[in-house]
Amino acid sequence: MTAALSRIDPRRYRDVMGHLPTGVVVVAGRRPSTGEPAGLVVGTFQSLSLDPPLVTFSVALTSNSWPKIRESGRFSASVLASGQHDVCQRLSSKNPDKFHAVDWHESADGNPRITGAHAWIDCQVHHEFECGDHTVVIARVRRLDAGSGEPLVFYRGRLGKYREISA
Repeated sequence: MTAALSRIDPRRYRDVMGHLPTGVVVVAGRRPSTGEPAGLVVGTFQSLSLDPPLVTFSVALTSNSWPKIRESGRFSASVLASGQHDVCQRLSSKNPDKFHAVDWHESADGNPRITGAHAWIDCQVHHEFECGDHTVVIARVRRLDAGSGEPLVFYRGRLGKYREISA
């Protein structure tokens, strides 16, 4: 069975999985050693458990940002709003000063929370494990809130706006 799975073309895999729309979430924390903000964009953020309240996301093993966020054990997840394409672009870059032109404020735990985000969730890392070429992170929700408007959505390789379709 493993041999059959290894024959899947990576480009084809991305194309097919791109048909599943995802939210765009900034995971951000502060390095305890320097106080500098660190962040990354994930499209895998989701609810995992109600009791206890847990969320999960995955991050590439090659990420330079996740080890910086992991240092404190806490982070804030900002669900980007439909007009925040530029924030997504900046925070998904390899620029070492990603937060320079991004409007943010501190959460109660001192983590960067993106101003104008559709929703935010403050978390504490609960567990991590390696799976394939990613680290899967499970985190406990400490506090959360949501605003109005529409979320930014990633679908078929493009950023866009959620559009409700009625039956």
